[in-house]
Amino acid sequence: MDDDDGYFGEEIAGRYDDSSDPMFDPAMVEPVVDLLAELADGGRALELGIGTGRIALPLAQRGVRVHGIDLSKAMVARLRAKPGAEAIGVTIGDFATTRVDGSFSIAYLVFNTISNLTTQAAQVACFRNVAAHLQPGGTFVIEVGIPDLQRLPRGETYVVFDFSETHWGIDEYDVARQGMISHHFSLTDGKIERSSGPFRYVWPSELDLMAQLAGLTLRDRWSGWKREPFTSESTKHVSVWEKPASA
Repeated sequence: MDDDDGYFGEEIAGRYDDSSDPMFDPAMVEPVVDLLAELADGGRALELGIGTGRIALPLAQRGVRVHGIDLSKAMVARLRAKPGAEAIGVTIGDFATTRVDGSFSIAYLVFNTISNLTTQAAQVACFRNVAAHLQPGGTFVIEVGIPDLQRLPRGETYVVFDFSETHWGIDEYDVARQGMISHHFSLTDGKIERSSGPFRYVWPSELDLMAQLAGLTLRDRWSGWKREPFTSESTKHVSVWEKPASA
């Protein structure tokens, strides 16, 4: 781990923008940007964990004023090298506690990024930090997976989530502390490269309680960015909490 960049140092940043990764597919990105632009409603947007700008850049191209917070200077350097990045402000810091100037109509965390905060206290602090940045009536949007503990036999701690010719992915669970380490083994130029990162998985109801502690209320919850219904079979959720208009 890079002490300055957390778990997203140069090694990860250097290969993060893999155009073959499904998360960069326009069919995946466009529904995210559509919904965020709608919720921004002409106001400013704050992205927590802005990374290399996968969502921020196309959102800014829609005319939304985006500011980001990220701990990784290596990831942000790649964002700043891209066309259109000059329109996006970035603050280097821990998005659970870092403050920026002004207020926002929307703040968002996509692609499981809330789980990069590996303690409950940090996740609670994140909600409070967001609430302090939101203008009255503003919204906080999180996209995160549902903990897949149904795949974990009693007494087992490892689950293979991907197995292909060039990549092997294994999640290592610590159920007692809601912890998980995601291990990736990638075959690149005939060599196997390994990377691992810690996460704290979190349940929807727990996130709702964090929101209440921060003075936010649940407005919507879907199983995807196209507003698909959230059910017992959903593997992830997109949740929207709102700051009271009178706050």
